[in-house]
Amino acid sequence: MTVPSKLPRDTEQEQFDVTPIRQIAQEVLSEVSRVIVGYGDILQKVFIALLVNGHVLLEGVPGLGKTVLAKTFAKTLGVSFSRIQFTPDLLPADITGTKIFSQEKGSFILQKGPLFANMVLADEINRSAPKTQAALLEAMAERQVTIEGQTLSLDKPFIVVATENPVEMEGTYPLPEAQVDRFLFKLWLDYPEQEEEVEIMRRQLSGDNPSVQKVISAENIIAAQQIINQIYIDERILKYIKDIILKTRNHPQVQMGAGPRGSLVLMKCSKARAAILGRKYVTPDDVRSLTIPTLNHRILLNPEAELEGLDVKTVINNIIEEIPVPI
Repeated sequence: MTVPSKLPRDTEQEQFDVTPIRQIAQEVLSEVSRVIVGYGDILQKVFIALLVNGHVLLEGVPGLGKTVLAKTFAKTLGVSFSRIQFTPDLLPADITGTKIFSQEKGSFILQKGPLFANMVLADEINRSAPKTQAALLEAMAERQVTIEGQTLSLDKPFIVVATENPVEMEGTYPLPEAQVDRFLFKLWLDYPEQEEEVEIMRRQLSGDNPSVQKVISAENIIAAQQIINQIYIDERILKYIKDIILKTRNHPQVQMGAGPRGSLVLMKCSKARAAILGRKYVTPDDVRSLTIPTLNHRILLNPEAELEGLDVKTVINNIIEEIPVPI
């Protein structure tokens, strides 16, 4: 499937077609599903993150296939992939790279780190010290890396998929709020459904180990990202997003609400969701379906709310229900 690199222009306005994006989304998600059992909603959101040039934080107990998910996506997209295992002794230079002396050339040469890839898996990111975690900040925000005063641009597209274990906290370093905010989505991977778990065991018994095929290329992804910018979003939808964000800042159970980045992210992701569903315009359903994964890591609850047994998902759901839906 090929996405046009340039959109055809009309004499009055720019015309575009979202059908290629919808077809690509179906092909990519179908191919990834040959390896990943279940998690259809998670796969769709990872693809949305790719379309809007964002990053994803996956949270789940060990053994749910977070690493396999990232690897499979990279193979299907036909992009370069690297995996960084975060450990307590990992250094920033182990991620970004460094300059080493070459005896042959008699000078220092640049040795690039694993961060120089289209899709980077930051496995168990909370097991390294904050100094090492911070080595990702420049790359995630500006798509560039500075090594000993030399600034290098990263290849496009560039997406970081980070994982963390929500239950094993010994020997871990919680991510600072500023770094968590860099992630487009924070997604929870729950246990598979009963039928899905049986299917996983059935595949293991049969020795079925399907390999995925390359469906698109990096050039296709970049072209699709350009089309996403053309998706129409009505002024009423923008005000709807604004009302949701403002409510997080004024809610009695919220200590710290979402910042302006939350508004921008929710807007961009809603446009991407509309495109992969074959629409040229955003609806309130696009916004509502993406509010929790977009905002759950940007909101800090009051201690009283946590004592009452409330979690962020419940509070966000309450906020969504309180805000009138535009017609």
